[in-house]
Amino acid sequence: MAEAAALLLPGEAEALVQALRSGPLWLRQHEAIEKLNMQAILSASAGQEQLLIELLVNYAKIPTLIEELISVEIWKHKVFPVLCQLKDFKPKSTFPIYLVLHHEASIVNLLETVFFHKEICESAEDTILDLIDYSYRKLTLLAAWSTNGEFPAHEKLLPEDLTNASSMQELQKQAEMMEFKISLRALSVLRFITDQVDSLPLSALTRMLNTHNVPCLLVELLEHCPWSRREAGKLKKFENGVWHVVPPEDHVRMTKLDGQVWIALYNLLLSPECQRKYNLDGFNKSQLLKLRAFLTDVLIDQLPNLVEMQRFLSHLIVTEPVPPKKDLILEQVPVIRDRIVRENSGKWQAIAKHQVKHMFSPSEDELKHLACRWARTYNLDVMEALVPEKPKCGLCGSEATKRCSRCQNEWYCKRECQVQHWQKHKKACNLMADALKKIKEDLKVQP
Repeated sequence: MAEAAALLLPGEAEALVQALRSGPLWLRQHEAIEKLNMQAILSASAGQEQLLIELLVNYAKIPTLIEELISVEIWKHKVFPVLCQLKDFKPKSTFPIYLVLHHEASIVNLLETVFFHKEICESAEDTILDLIDYSYRKLTLLAAWSTNGEFPAHEKLLPEDLTNASSMQELQKQAEMMEFKISLRALSVLRFITDQVDSLPLSALTRMLNTHNVPCLLVELLEHCPWSRREAGKLKKFENGVWHVVPPEDHVRMTKLDGQVWIALYNLLLSPECQRKYNLDGFNKSQLLKLRAFLTDVLIDQLPNLVEMQRFLSHLIVTEPVPPKKDLILEQVPVIRDRIVRENSGKWQAIAKHQVKHMFSPSEDELKHLACRWARTYNLDVMEALVPEKPKCGLCGSEATKRCSRCQNEWYCKRECQVQHWQKHKKACNLMADALKKIKEDLKVQP
Protein backbone atom coordinates (compact mmCIF):
# COMPACT_ATOMS: atom_id res chain seq x y z
CA MET A 1 0.00 0.00 0.00
CA ALA A 2 2.96 2.32 0.55
CA GLU A 3 3.64 2.16 -3.19
CA ALA A 4 0.01 3.08 -3.99
CA ALA A 5 0.23 6.04 -1.61
CA ALA A 6 2.70 7.70 -4.02
CA LEU A 7 0.05 8.47 -6.67
CA LEU A 8 1.18 12.11 -6.48
CA LEU A 9 4.71 13.25 -5.73
CA PRO A 10 4.94 15.83 -2.92
CA GLY A 11 5.63 18.63 -5.40
CA GLU A 12 2.67 17.62 -7.58
CA ALA A 13 0.33 17.50 -4.58
CA GLU A 14 1.50 20.93 -3.43
CA ALA A 15 0.98 22.44 -6.88
CA LEU A 16 -2.54 21.02 -7.11
CA VAL A 17 -3.51 22.25 -3.64
CA GLN A 18 -1.99 25.69 -4.19
CA ALA A 19 -3.88 26.11 -7.49
CA LEU A 20 -7.34 25.46 -6.01
CA ARG A 21 -9.66 28.44 -6.47
CA SER A 22 -13.26 29.33 -5.62
CA GLY A 23 -15.72 29.95 -8.43
CA PRO A 24 -17.37 28.13 -11.38
CA LEU A 25 -14.21 26.29 -12.48
CA TRP A 26 -15.66 22.81 -12.14
CA LEU A 27 -14.50 21.21 -15.37
CA ARG A 28 -11.04 22.76 -14.98
CA GLN A 29 -10.66 21.90 -11.28
CA HIS A 30 -12.30 18.49 -11.36
CA GLU A 31 -9.09 16.75 -12.36
CA ALA A 32 -7.10 18.30 -9.53
CA ILE A 33 -9.73 17.59 -6.87
CA GLU A 34 -10.26 14.01 -8.05
CA LYS A 35 -6.52 13.34 -7.96
CA LEU A 36 -6.30 14.82 -4.46
CA ASN A 37 -9.32 12.75 -3.46
CA MET A 38 -7.72 9.51 -4.64
CA GLN A 39 -4.41 10.47 -3.04
CA ALA A 40 -6.16 11.20 0.27
CA ILE A 41 -7.87 7.78 0.28
CA LEU A 42 -4.68 5.91 -0.58
CA SER A 43 -2.58 7.89 1.90
CA ALA A 44 -5.12 7.36 4.68
CA SER A 45 -5.11 3.62 3.97
CA ALA A 46 -1.33 3.61 4.34
CA GLY A 47 -1.31 5.97 7.33
CA GLN A 48 0.64 8.57 5.35
CA GLU A 49 -1.88 11.39 4.98
CA GLN A 50 0.00 14.00 7.01
CA LEU A 51 1.57 15.72 3.99
CA LEU A 52 -1.79 16.37 2.30
CA ILE A 53 -3.32 17.51 5.61
CA GLU A 54 -0.48 20.03 6.09
CA LEU A 55 -0.83 21.33 2.53
CA LEU A 56 -4.58 21.91 2.86
CA VAL A 57 -4.11 23.65 6.21
CA ASN A 58 -1.05 25.73 5.31
CA TYR A 59 -2.59 26.99 2.07
CA ALA A 60 -5.99 27.53 3.77
CA LYS A 61 -7.86 25.51 1.13
CA ILE A 62 -10.58 23.91 3.25
CA PRO A 63 -12.79 27.06 3.00
CA THR A 64 -12.16 27.00 -0.77
CA LEU A 65 -13.33 23.37 -1.01
CA ILE A 66 -16.42 24.11 1.08
CA GLU A 67 -17.35 27.06 -1.14
CA GLU A 68 -16.81 24.92 -4.25
CA LEU A 69 -19.00 22.19 -2.74
CA ILE A 70 -21.88 24.56 -2.04
CA SER A 71 -21.50 26.22 -5.43
CA VAL A 72 -21.99 22.88 -7.24
CA GLU A 73 -24.90 22.00 -4.93
CA ILE A 74 -26.64 25.26 -5.88
CA TRP A 75 -25.99 24.57 -9.57
CA LYS A 76 -27.65 21.15 -9.23
CA HIS A 77 -30.77 22.62 -7.66
CA LYS A 78 -31.06 25.93 -9.49
CA VAL A 79 -29.46 25.53 -12.94
CA PHE A 80 -29.57 21.82 -13.80
CA PRO A 81 -33.43 21.60 -13.76
CA VAL A 82 -33.62 24.68 -16.03
CA LEU A 83 -30.97 23.19 -18.31
CA CYS A 84 -32.98 19.98 -18.74
CA GLN A 85 -36.06 21.96 -19.82
CA LEU A 86 -34.40 24.14 -22.46
CA LYS A 87 -35.74 23.32 -25.93
CA ASP A 88 -32.42 24.07 -27.62
CA PHE A 89 -30.46 21.81 -25.26
CA LYS A 90 -29.75 18.72 -27.35
CA PRO A 91 -26.23 17.69 -26.34
CA LYS A 92 -24.23 15.27 -28.44
CA SER A 93 -22.92 13.93 -25.16
CA THR A 94 -24.02 14.32 -21.53
CA PHE A 95 -20.51 13.44 -20.40
CA PRO A 96 -19.51 17.05 -19.43
CA ILE A 97 -22.68 17.41 -17.34
CA TYR A 98 -21.92 14.13 -15.64
CA LEU A 99 -18.51 15.51 -14.66
CA VAL A 100 -20.11 18.52 -12.96
CA LEU A 101 -22.57 16.28 -11.12
CA HIS A 102 -19.72 14.00 -10.11
CA HIS A 103 -17.68 17.00 -8.94
CA GLU A 104 -19.78 17.42 -5.79
CA ALA A 105 -19.20 13.75 -4.92
CA SER A 106 -15.44 14.17 -5.39
CA ILE A 107 -15.29 17.16 -3.05
CA VAL A 108 -17.40 15.60 -0.31
CA ASN A 109 -15.33 12.39 -0.58
CA LEU A 110 -12.16 14.41 -0.09
CA LEU A 111 -13.63 16.29 2.87
CA GLU A 112 -14.84 13.04 4.45
CA THR A 113 -11.32 11.62 4.29
CA VAL A 114 -9.48 14.64 5.70
CA PHE A 115 -12.02 15.87 8.29
CA PHE A 116 -10.97 13.01 10.55
CA HIS A 117 -8.12 15.33 11.58
CA LYS A 118 -8.67 18.08 14.14
CA GLU A 119 -6.45 20.62 12.36
CA ILE A 120 -8.57 20.31 9.20
CA CYS A 121 -11.75 21.01 11.14
CA GLU A 122 -10.16 24.04 12.81
CA SER A 123 -8.80 25.36 9.50
CA ALA A 124 -12.34 25.58 8.12
CA GLU A 125 -12.84 28.59 10.44
CA ASP A 126 -16.18 30.35 9.84
CA THR A 127 -17.02 28.16 6.82
CA ILE A 128 -17.61 25.27 9.23
CA LEU A 129 -21.10 26.79 9.65
CA ASP A 130 -21.72 26.45 5.91
CA LEU A 131 -20.53 22.84 6.00
CA ILE A 132 -22.82 22.08 8.95
CA ASP A 133 -25.77 23.54 7.03
CA TYR A 134 -24.79 21.56 3.92
CA SER A 135 -24.61 18.31 5.91
CA TYR A 136 -27.93 19.07 7.57
CA ARG A 137 -29.61 19.52 4.17
CA LYS A 138 -28.25 16.16 3.02
CA LEU A 139 -29.35 14.38 6.20
CA THR A 140 -32.81 15.92 5.91
CA LEU A 141 -33.01 14.53 2.37
CA LEU A 142 -32.01 11.08 3.66
CA ALA A 143 -34.69 11.26 6.35
CA ALA A 144 -37.33 12.29 3.79
CA TRP A 145 -36.41 9.38 1.51
CA SER A 146 -36.51 6.85 4.32
CA THR A 147 -39.75 8.19 5.82
CA ASN A 148 -41.53 7.99 2.44
CA GLY A 149 -39.96 4.65 1.58
CA GLU A 150 -38.73 6.11 -1.70
CA PHE A 151 -35.11 5.70 -2.71
CA PRO A 152 -33.30 6.60 -5.92
CA ALA A 153 -32.80 3.70 -8.31
CA HIS A 154 -29.40 2.12 -7.84
CA GLU A 155 -29.06 0.26 -11.10
CA LYS A 156 -25.71 0.46 -12.82
CA LEU A 157 -25.39 3.26 -15.37
CA LEU A 158 -23.26 2.09 -18.25
CA PRO A 159 -20.57 4.46 -19.62
CA GLU A 160 -22.07 4.39 -23.10
CA ASP A 161 -25.31 5.82 -21.71
CA LEU A 162 -23.40 9.03 -21.01
CA THR A 163 -22.39 9.45 -24.65
CA ASN A 164 -25.91 9.10 -26.01
CA ALA A 165 -27.70 12.31 -26.97
CA SER A 166 -31.02 10.90 -25.73
CA SER A 167 -29.67 9.93 -22.32
CA MET A 168 -30.87 12.90 -20.21
CA GLN A 169 -33.25 10.64 -18.29
CA GLU A 170 -30.40 8.27 -17.51
CA LEU A 171 -28.33 11.24 -16.40
CA GLN A 172 -31.08 12.41 -14.05
CA LYS A 173 -31.28 8.89 -12.61
CA GLN A 174 -27.52 8.96 -12.10
CA ALA A 175 -27.84 12.34 -10.36
CA GLU A 176 -30.33 10.83 -7.90
CA MET A 177 -28.05 7.87 -7.23
CA MET A 178 -25.15 10.22 -6.63
CA GLU A 179 -27.25 12.38 -4.30
CA PHE A 180 -27.91 9.35 -2.09
CA LYS A 181 -24.23 8.47 -1.86
CA ILE A 182 -23.25 12.10 -1.26
CA SER A 183 -25.77 12.34 1.58
CA LEU A 184 -24.22 9.31 3.27
CA ARG A 185 -20.78 10.92 2.93
CA ALA A 186 -22.17 14.09 4.47
CA LEU A 187 -23.26 12.03 7.47
CA SER A 188 -19.64 10.98 8.02
CA VAL A 189 -18.44 14.58 7.62
CA LEU A 190 -20.92 15.74 10.25
CA ARG A 191 -19.82 12.98 12.62
CA PHE A 192 -16.16 14.11 12.28
CA ILE A 193 -17.24 17.67 13.06
CA THR A 194 -18.94 16.46 16.25
CA ASP A 195 -15.65 14.82 17.27
CA GLN A 196 -14.33 18.35 17.79
CA VAL A 197 -17.20 19.83 19.82
CA ASP A 198 -14.80 21.09 22.49
CA SER A 199 -12.87 23.23 20.00
CA LEU A 200 -15.73 24.36 17.72
CA PRO A 201 -16.92 27.98 17.85
CA LEU A 202 -20.06 28.48 19.95
CA SER A 203 -22.05 29.37 16.86
CA ALA A 204 -21.30 25.93 15.38
CA LEU A 205 -22.71 24.17 18.44
CA THR A 206 -25.78 26.42 18.46
CA ARG A 207 -26.27 25.69 14.77
CA MET A 208 -26.18 21.91 15.27
CA LEU A 209 -28.09 21.71 18.55
CA ASN A 210 -30.77 24.38 18.42
CA THR A 211 -31.04 25.81 14.90
CA HIS A 212 -31.13 22.38 13.20
CA ASN A 213 -31.75 20.06 16.17
CA VAL A 214 -29.29 17.52 14.76
CA PRO A 215 -29.72 15.04 17.69
CA CYS A 216 -33.41 14.53 16.88
CA LEU A 217 -32.62 14.24 13.16
CA LEU A 218 -30.08 11.52 13.95
CA VAL A 219 -32.69 9.68 16.02
CA GLU A 220 -35.02 9.77 13.01
CA LEU A 221 -32.28 8.32 10.80
CA LEU A 222 -31.76 5.47 13.24
CA GLU A 223 -35.49 4.81 13.30
CA HIS A 224 -35.89 4.59 9.52
CA CYS A 225 -32.32 3.55 8.60
CA PRO A 226 -32.12 4.68 4.94
CA TRP A 227 -29.04 2.49 4.33
CA SER A 228 -31.04 -0.65 5.10
CA ARG A 229 -34.09 -2.03 3.28
CA ARG A 230 -36.00 -5.25 2.66
CA GLU A 231 -36.43 -6.53 -0.86
CA ALA A 232 -38.10 -9.82 -1.80
CA GLY A 233 -37.96 -10.91 1.83
CA LYS A 234 -34.21 -10.32 2.11
CA LEU A 235 -32.42 -7.67 4.15
CA LYS A 236 -30.14 -5.42 2.11
CA LYS A 237 -27.66 -2.89 3.46
CA PHE A 238 -25.73 -0.18 1.67
CA GLU A 239 -22.00 -0.46 2.34
CA ASN A 240 -18.91 0.55 0.37
CA GLY A 241 -21.02 2.19 -2.31
CA VAL A 242 -23.29 -0.78 -3.14
CA TRP A 243 -26.39 -2.58 -1.86
CA HIS A 244 -25.76 -6.16 -0.82
CA VAL A 245 -27.82 -8.94 0.74
CA VAL A 246 -27.05 -9.46 4.44
CA PRO A 247 -26.93 -13.09 5.61
CA PRO A 248 -29.17 -13.83 8.63
CA GLU A 249 -26.22 -14.19 11.01
CA ASP A 250 -25.15 -10.59 10.25
CA HIS A 251 -28.56 -8.92 10.64
CA VAL A 252 -27.62 -7.45 14.03
CA ARG A 253 -24.13 -6.41 12.97
CA MET A 254 -23.58 -2.67 13.15
CA THR A 255 -22.63 -1.08 9.82
CA LYS A 256 -20.19 1.78 9.48
CA LEU A 257 -23.11 4.16 8.87
CA ASP A 258 -24.91 3.00 12.02
CA GLY A 259 -21.70 3.63 13.91
CA GLN A 260 -21.35 7.15 12.51
CA VAL A 261 -24.83 8.07 13.77
CA TRP A 262 -24.24 6.62 17.24
CA ILE A 263 -20.85 8.32 17.62
CA ALA A 264 -22.32 11.67 16.51
CA LEU A 265 -25.12 11.28 19.06
CA TYR A 266 -22.62 10.32 21.74
CA ASN A 267 -20.53 13.43 20.99
CA LEU A 268 -23.51 15.79 20.97
CA LEU A 269 -25.39 14.44 24.00
CA LEU A 270 -22.60 13.58 26.42
CA SER A 271 -20.37 16.61 25.96
CA PRO A 272 -20.81 18.98 28.97
CA GLU A 273 -20.79 22.00 26.67
CA CYS A 274 -23.49 20.50 24.46
CA GLN A 275 -25.62 19.54 27.46
CA ARG A 276 -25.35 23.12 28.64
CA LYS A 277 -26.54 24.53 25.31
CA TYR A 278 -29.07 21.92 24.13
CA ASN A 279 -32.71 22.70 24.78
CA LEU A 280 -34.01 19.47 26.36
CA ASP A 281 -37.69 20.36 26.24
CA GLY A 282 -40.50 17.78 26.31
CA PHE A 283 -40.35 17.02 22.58
CA ASN A 284 -36.58 16.62 22.42
CA LYS A 285 -36.60 14.48 25.56
CA SER A 286 -39.28 12.15 24.15
CA GLN A 287 -37.36 11.78 20.86
CA LEU A 288 -34.08 10.99 22.58
CA LEU A 289 -35.68 8.39 24.82
CA LYS A 290 -36.55 6.40 21.68
CA LEU A 291 -32.86 5.48 21.61
CA ARG A 292 -33.32 3.16 24.59
CA ALA A 293 -35.06 0.60 22.38
CA PHE A 294 -31.97 0.37 20.15
CA LEU A 295 -29.42 0.05 22.96
CA THR A 296 -29.38 -3.74 23.19
CA ASP A 297 -26.56 -5.79 24.67
CA VAL A 298 -25.57 -6.88 21.17
CA LEU A 299 -25.18 -3.24 20.05
CA ILE A 300 -23.25 -2.22 23.15
CA ASP A 301 -20.88 -5.17 22.67
CA GLN A 302 -19.99 -3.69 19.27
CA LEU A 303 -19.63 -0.11 20.56
CA PRO A 304 -18.90 -0.29 24.32
CA ASN A 305 -18.92 3.51 24.80
CA LEU A 306 -22.70 3.37 24.39
CA VAL A 307 -22.92 2.19 28.00
CA GLU A 308 -22.50 5.87 28.91
CA MET A 309 -25.32 6.76 26.52
CA GLN A 310 -27.51 4.18 28.26
CA ARG A 311 -26.75 5.76 31.63
CA PHE A 312 -27.48 9.24 30.28
CA LEU A 313 -30.89 8.15 28.98
CA SER A 314 -31.76 6.37 32.24
CA HIS A 315 -30.92 9.57 34.10
CA LEU A 316 -32.96 11.60 31.61
CA ILE A 317 -36.12 9.60 32.43
CA VAL A 318 -36.15 10.42 36.14
CA THR A 319 -34.86 14.00 36.15
CA GLU A 320 -36.16 17.28 34.90
CA PRO A 321 -33.45 18.68 32.65
CA VAL A 322 -32.10 22.12 33.51
CA PRO A 323 -33.10 24.64 30.83
CA PRO A 324 -30.15 25.82 28.73
CA LYS A 325 -28.49 29.02 29.84
CA LYS A 326 -29.45 32.06 27.81
CA ASP A 327 -26.02 33.46 27.08
CA LEU A 328 -25.92 36.84 25.39
CA ILE A 329 -23.74 36.28 22.35
CA LEU A 330 -23.45 37.62 18.83
CA GLU A 331 -24.12 34.53 16.77
CA GLN A 332 -22.41 34.03 13.42
CA VAL A 333 -24.42 32.75 10.49
CA PRO A 334 -23.26 30.91 7.35
CA VAL A 335 -22.83 33.22 4.37
CA ILE A 336 -21.62 31.25 1.34
CA ARG A 337 -24.93 29.82 0.13
CA ASP A 338 -26.90 33.01 0.79
CA ARG A 339 -24.29 35.11 -1.02
CA ILE A 340 -24.20 32.90 -4.13
CA VAL A 341 -28.01 32.65 -4.33
CA ARG A 342 -28.42 36.40 -3.80
CA GLU A 343 -25.82 37.33 -6.44
CA ASN A 344 -27.48 35.08 -9.04
CA SER A 345 -31.13 35.50 -8.13
CA GLY A 346 -33.26 35.75 -11.29
CA LYS A 347 -30.32 34.75 -13.50
CA TRP A 348 -30.66 30.96 -13.44
CA GLN A 349 -32.14 30.67 -16.94
CA ALA A 350 -29.53 33.01 -18.39
CA ILE A 351 -26.78 30.99 -16.71
CA ALA A 352 -28.24 27.74 -18.11
CA LYS A 353 -28.39 29.17 -21.65
CA HIS A 354 -24.82 30.44 -21.41
CA GLN A 355 -23.56 27.07 -20.19
CA VAL A 356 -25.41 25.23 -22.99
CA LYS A 357 -23.42 27.27 -25.49
CA HIS A 358 -20.03 27.42 -23.79
CA MET A 359 -19.76 24.40 -21.47
CA PHE A 360 -22.05 21.60 -22.54
CA SER A 361 -21.85 21.59 -26.33
CA PRO A 362 -18.33 20.28 -26.96
CA SER A 363 -17.10 19.44 -30.43
CA GLU A 364 -15.97 15.90 -31.24
CA ASP A 365 -12.34 16.90 -30.68
CA GLU A 366 -13.16 18.59 -27.37
CA LEU A 367 -15.09 15.52 -26.25
CA LYS A 368 -12.14 13.26 -27.09
CA HIS A 369 -9.83 15.63 -25.21
CA LEU A 370 -12.17 15.51 -22.21
CA ALA A 371 -12.23 11.71 -22.32
CA CYS A 372 -8.44 11.75 -22.55
CA ARG A 373 -8.18 13.87 -19.40
CA TRP A 374 -10.71 11.60 -17.68
CA ALA A 375 -8.60 8.53 -18.53
CA ARG A 376 -5.47 10.22 -17.16
CA THR A 377 -7.21 11.18 -13.93
CA TYR A 378 -8.82 7.82 -13.28
CA ASN A 379 -5.66 5.75 -13.38
CA LEU A 380 -6.96 2.20 -13.70
CA ASP A 381 -4.43 0.61 -11.34
CA VAL A 382 -5.20 3.20 -8.66
CA MET A 383 -8.94 2.83 -9.09
CA GLU A 384 -8.69 -0.94 -8.66
CA ALA A 385 -6.97 -0.37 -5.32
CA LEU A 386 -9.95 1.72 -4.20
CA VAL A 387 -12.71 -0.62 -5.39
CA PRO A 388 -14.09 -2.63 -2.42
CA GLU A 389 -15.46 -5.46 -4.55
CA LYS A 390 -14.34 -7.49 -7.52
CA PRO A 391 -15.56 -6.13 -10.89
CA LYS A 392 -18.91 -7.25 -12.32
CA CYS A 393 -19.75 -8.40 -15.84
CA GLY A 394 -21.11 -5.55 -17.96
CA LEU A 395 -23.84 -7.82 -19.36
CA CYS A 396 -24.99 -10.30 -16.71
CA GLY A 397 -23.58 -8.80 -13.50
CA SER A 398 -21.62 -11.91 -12.48
CA GLU A 399 -18.15 -11.64 -11.00
CA ALA A 400 -15.82 -10.76 -13.87
CA THR A 401 -12.18 -11.57 -14.57
CA LYS A 402 -11.78 -10.41 -18.19
CA ARG A 403 -11.36 -6.74 -19.10
CA CYS A 404 -12.09 -5.22 -22.52
CA SER A 405 -8.64 -5.03 -24.11
CA ARG A 406 -9.42 -1.92 -26.18
CA CYS A 407 -10.84 0.53 -23.63
CA GLN A 408 -9.75 -1.18 -20.38
CA ASN A 409 -12.97 0.16 -18.87
CA GLU A 410 -15.52 -2.68 -19.03
CA TRP A 411 -15.40 -6.17 -17.54
CA TYR A 412 -16.93 -9.51 -18.55
CA CYS A 413 -17.20 -12.98 -17.04
CA LYS A 414 -16.84 -14.79 -20.37
CA ARG A 415 -16.32 -14.17 -24.07
CA GLU A 416 -19.99 -14.79 -24.92
CA CYS A 417 -21.11 -11.88 -22.70
CA GLN A 418 -18.58 -9.57 -24.34
CA VAL A 419 -19.82 -10.46 -27.83
CA GLN A 420 -23.50 -9.97 -26.89
CA HIS A 421 -22.73 -6.63 -25.25
CA TRP A 422 -20.58 -5.21 -28.05
CA GLN A 423 -23.27 -3.23 -29.92
CA LYS A 424 -24.17 -1.33 -26.75
CA HIS A 425 -20.58 -0.96 -25.58
CA LYS A 426 -19.08 -0.03 -28.98
CA LYS A 427 -19.47 3.76 -28.83
CA ALA A 428 -18.04 4.18 -25.34
CA CYS A 429 -15.29 1.68 -26.15
CA ASN A 430 -14.16 3.69 -29.18
CA LEU A 431 -14.16 6.93 -27.19
CA MET A 432 -12.07 5.52 -24.32
CA ALA A 433 -9.76 3.60 -26.67
CA ASP A 434 -8.97 6.81 -28.58
CA ALA A 435 -8.25 8.56 -25.28
CA LEU A 436 -5.88 5.81 -24.11
CA LYS A 437 -4.13 5.81 -27.49
CA LYS A 438 -3.62 9.58 -27.23
CA ILE A 439 -2.13 9.19 -23.74
CA LYS A 440 0.33 6.55 -24.95
CA GLU A 441 1.36 8.77 -27.88
CA ASP A 442 1.90 11.72 -25.55
CA LEU A 443 4.04 9.59 -23.24
CA LYS A 444 6.23 8.47 -26.13
CA VAL A 445 7.18 12.02 -27.06
CA GLN A 446 7.86 13.15 -23.52
CA PRO A 447 11.59 13.46 -22.64
